[in-house]
Amino acid sequence: MNYRAVDFFCGCGGMTFGLQQSGIEVVAGIDFNPECKETYEANNNCSKFIMADIKKLKVEYLEKESGIEKNDDNMIFVGCSPCQYYSIINTNKEKSKHSKNLLIDFMKFVKYYNPGFVLVENVPGILSNKESILKKFESALKDMNYEIKREIINMSYYGVPQSRKRFSLIASRVNKNIMLPKQDSKQALLKDFIGKKNGFEKIKAGHKDNTSFMHTTPSLSNINIKRLEKTPKNGGNRLAWKNDKELQLECFKGKDNSFKDTFGRMWWNRPAPTITTKFFSISNGRFVHPEEDRAISLREGATLQTFPKSYIFKTTSTVIAAKLIGNAVPPEYAKRLGKVIINSESKNER
Repeated sequence: MNYRAVDFFCGCGGMTFGLQQSGIEVVAGIDFNPECKETYEANNNCSKFIMADIKKLKVEYLEKESGIEKNDDNMIFVGCSPCQYYSIINTNKEKSKHSKNLLIDFMKFVKYYNPGFVLVENVPGILSNKESILKKFESALKDMNYEIKREIINMSYYGVPQSRKRFSLIASRVNKNIMLPKQDSKQALLKDFIGKKNGFEKIKAGHKDNTSFMHTTPSLSNINIKRLEKTPKNGGNRLAWKNDKELQLECFKGKDNSFKDTFGRMWWNRPAPTITTKFFSISNGRFVHPEEDRAISLREGATLQTFPKSYIFKTTSTVIAAKLIGNAVPPEYAKRLGKVIINSESKNER
């Protein structure tokens, strides 16, 4: 059976790439961010990138421009909308208000085309936030006779070496027995993805890799390098230098139990923490290499997101590259979602 998909809010293409790896043809990816376009197109040349704001895009567009048909049992609509408003990390809700109702904007397309399957991936907060529009979204799906399965998952049990908890939903109107992917018995671990044995040469802070491999990491001040030199290897944190007058930061005094991950090293034998858009910064989480005195590189971050090493990020900006990587759906999880659909026995119950 030939399944096809449209990837709304496609970003740099993590979901698209993973679905294509599973055997699903992704007809188009839609995103309003111009920073995504080149990277998406460079790695997903079988898909059309549509640069558009879903709030303004007319529902008929896909029908007229991409040949998407209504009531296609083998069509998958993916709505992994930006999730800043429901994130526990983001404290400025005013700036992220635009993302609050994007699922409802996505629902307009679901109602118009009535695809066989709907996929949604988002932050766990969308399930618990009192202002969440998830109930309204799910209610609309049920009214259209979709069977819904949803869960908060930890992606480290789905081949992604991060303790990345996400809300995952799969809905189908053609298969009432549809299920989310089964989790693995063991977590994916950092040691199996980065480090010299996995193709990452030792580098120093400030290393610039001008090739497409992008094994690049930002510079650090001398005082921060001293802090990392004193931070124990393989999971050490800033408490190792809390009594050092030269190294201790004023903002951390008397706060040994707060922000302990800041300046912290990752562990080889554990999953990485969630790769955010600031993973290149040692002051934004536990993003220090387990052994080397630096933050993880752009390519290491992409690898922990399960992008293949051949995936090209078309930007010379560290900040933009990290943003594209951190906001992406890990391709490995996307592939598993695709496999669930392909391996399911579709039953047309229209």
